[in-house]
Formats: sequence, structure tokens, C-alpha cells
Amino acid sequence: MVKFARQALIISIAAMLPATGAMAASAAHKHHTAKKHIIHKKVAANASSSKLIKRSILVHGKRKVITERVAVVHDVVEKQSMGDIAGLQHTQDPLDLKSNVAYVVDQTSSKVLFEKNSNVSLPIASITKLMTSLVVVEAQQDMEETIEVTNDDIDKEKGTGSRLKIGSKLSRADMLHIALMSSENRAASALGRNYPGGLPAFVNAMNAKARQLGMTETHYVDSSGLSSQNRASARDLVRLVNAAYQHPVIRQYSTDSKYVVAPAGSRPLEYGTSNKLVANPSWEIGLQKTGYIAEAGRCLVMQAMIEGRAIVMVFLDSKGKYSRLADAGRIKKWLESVKPQV
Repeated sequence: MVKFARQALIISIAAMLPATGAMAASAAHKHHTAKKHIIHKKVAANASSSKLIKRSILVHGKRKVITERVAVVHDVVEKQSMGDIAGLQHTQDPLDLKSNVAYVVDQTSSKVLFEKNSNVSLPIASITKLMTSLVVVEAQQDMEETIEVTNDDIDKEKGTGSRLKIGSKLSRADMLHIALMSSENRAASALGRNYPGGLPAFVNAMNAKARQLGMTETHYVDSSGLSSQNRASARDLVRLVNAAYQHPVIRQYSTDSKYVVAPAGSRPLEYGTSNKLVANPSWEIGLQKTGYIAEAGRCLVMQAMIEGRAIVMVFLDSKGKYSRLADAGRIKKWLESVKPQV
């Protein structure tokens, strides 16, 4: 009986082995299929579509027409901004602007000429540096004092790089120049750190200045704008532009197209403007600042002379690399053709 029981056990185990193998094979197949499906989905998400084209080639001295399939690369879809999450992209406007927020004001009369979601507080990215410059200039700090880039100026928020190496030393004026003109983040950070009381005191001064200007929908947490917690409405930013415009140094630095700095012990660095309209002869720009982080989209504030009058325009959360500049062009053409009354 014992022998029979052992044989029966051996037979039953043997019978199970193929099934176990089949189960393992099935599981492996499912895993492989799932993995293949995931890979396929990833590829499909990033793959470009294709199209057939005809081209002429030479074969043994004779011309021959062949058909080839070539890839068509599409634009990468940008990450959803805070404005998109709030549903602002569904707001229609007569000029079909690509910015979720637009606000255009006659600087002299304060009359609103164009408005779209102007009271919504959104991340403003490097538009923040306009307030940074205002605090530095109005604090009357020594513009010739040399300040140094340190590890504290490394971007731990977004992980962006910089041409200013750790240990680079520049005058406060040069730091301000490239922060405004070229949106240099480490320069803006160094400006904040080298304020009496350090960066926390500087941020407090930024918020205090915002309150003084009546910017009720504005809040700052850093001097560069890398944090999405730096927020303001378009209405508030018109107040900021008007205040910053009172300082010739801010007007000059923000509208330069190129500038060279020479950090001690390093080769000279040439910086360019972040706003291509500055060098466009059809524009007369008195002050400007651009900004971009994913949460804010593409942003732009400008003061410009159009049809003989000073105009302040604000564009927030624009989609596409050049769309904010195109929106500024649409507003300019509209003002030139319609000539709305002051």
C-alpha cells in the first residue's frame, strides 16, 4: 500500500509538471505581451507619422524615380499649465490670441483697451525678475559692488543650468543687466541673497512692494521666478510695469539686445535678449520681460509706443515658443487699424 501510495504521488506530481510549465509559459507570454504593449504605447506616443514622397536618383547613369516613406515629426505637446487646469484655454477672444491671459492698457490714461482673464492670479515665471530689479534699484544698493555666485544659487527647483559658474564674480549692475535682459537665474538669485538680511528679507521686500503698488493678487517666494508659487494677475503686472518704467536703468537693461560680462578669472560671456522683438525695427519698446516655466506657460510684459501712444501689454500662459510675440504683433496690428479711443 505504501509503495502504491508513493507511485500515485509520483504520478500526480509528474502530471502537474507540464501544467506548471504551461502556467509559467503562459505567465511569461502575458508579461512579454504586456511589456510589448507598454513599449508599443510609449513608441506610439512619441512616434512621428509618415508620408510617401517621390525623389529622383541616378542608377548606372540613368535617372530613376523612387518612392520613399519618410517620418513627419510633430510638435511635442507641452505640459498642462495652471491656466489650462483652470480652464482658461476655453475663453474666446476676437483676435484669437494664443495666450490664456491678455491685458492691454493705455499707459497715460490707464484706459483698458483689451482684456482677457486679466484678474486671474497665475504663475508668472521670470516676470518675477522685474520686481527683483525694482527692489534692488529702489534699495539704492551699490551697483559697482562685486557679488559672487555660490552653491546657494544653483536651481534646485527646476534643475536648470547656467553659464555663470559657481564662484563667478560680477558687479551688481552686471548681475542686474543679464537678469533683466537674458533672464539669467543665478544672477537673480545672487541679487536676492546679497540684500541686507539675505534672500528671506529680499522676498519680504518684494511682497511689501507689491502691497504698496496695490498688487492684491500677487505673491513672491523667490527672486528668480523658478517657483510656480510666484503668482500675479495681469492687472497687477500692469502696475509693476508702470512702477519699473520710472527707473531708466531698468528700461535700459531690459531692452538691450546684447551684453558682454567678464567674470573674474573667466572668459567673457556674451548674453542676448530673451525677446526678439527688441531688435525688430518696427517696434519701439521701452521696457520688457519674458518668462517661462511649465506651470506658467510663455509669458511677456512690455511697454511700447504704438500709433504715437504708450501702451502696456501683458500676455500670460501662451502656448508655443513664439506665440507670445505673435500675440503682441496681433495686438499691435489691431491698435494700428482700429485705433481705439483713449
